Amino acid sequence: MKPEYLNSELQANWVALQTIVYREVRRFMRIWPQTLLPPAITMVLYFVIFGNLIGRQIGDMGGFTYMQYIVPGLIMMSVITNAYGNVVSSFFGSKFQRSVEELMVAPVSPHTILIGYVIGGVLRGLAVGFIVTLLSLFFTKLQVHHLGVTVLVVLLTATIFSLCGFINAVYARNFDDISIIPTFVLTPLTYLGGVFYSINLLPPFWQTVSLANPVLHMVNAFRYGILGVSDIRISIAIAFMLGATTVLYIACVRLLVSGRGMRQ
Repeated sequence: MKPEYLNSELQANWVALQTIVYREVRRFMRIWPQTLLPPAITMVLYFVIFGNLIGRQIGDMGGFTYMQYIVPGLIMMSVITNAYGNVVSSFFGSKFQRSVEELMVAPVSPHTILIGYVIGGVLRGLAVGFIVTLLSLFFTKLQVHHLGVTVLVVLLTATIFSLCGFINAVYARNFDDISIIPTFVLTPLTYLGGVFYSINLLPPFWQTVSLANPVLHMVNAFRYGILGVSDIRISIAIAFMLGATTVLYIACVRLLVSGRGMRQ
């Protein structure tokens, strides 16, 4: 290929990426009372009910107050649900409006399309996570134990669930389908992912079963980054997240290339 052609192709993909990201950010910022405010209010209720009221009865956990112990898990919960929800609703909306077909026939790489939607989901997840973190400071004191691990884990987690949201949107046939996975899969995995408790409190058998929950690894890795304590090995958790990101990314690109669920 000629250098001029490569440069024009790269420029076209760069413009497309900027456009998709801008549209995604503008989308959830324009309706912030629906996208940013509700999760913040929900997390405040968790802080008050679980942290203050129930936490006083539970006492310390892992050498920290119960409020300090659950805050990293609640931050991660908000990142997971919002990163997932942003991509699944946005991409399915594009399918429903048939505007995704314009992207499919445009001279734009599938990688560009996917990365654009994923960045939008990651940014919304990080935005809500940042808001929840600020709100948590009104209830307890936090200090970052390992900044590198904290940043890496939250970025990988938001990316993984953005990719999962993309897959859900591809296979969804109607608006009811985009709520099935969050209701019957995502919510149980999150609540059973060590957000509110240490798996060391469970019998040995259930501790082993809990290790199959991917959210458990993410929550504990993030808790290690914030508090310095974890129920699992951090190296295993990070390796799992890197592997999951790679596998999901390849799967999403293949779906885009095949056009499954997108071309009528």
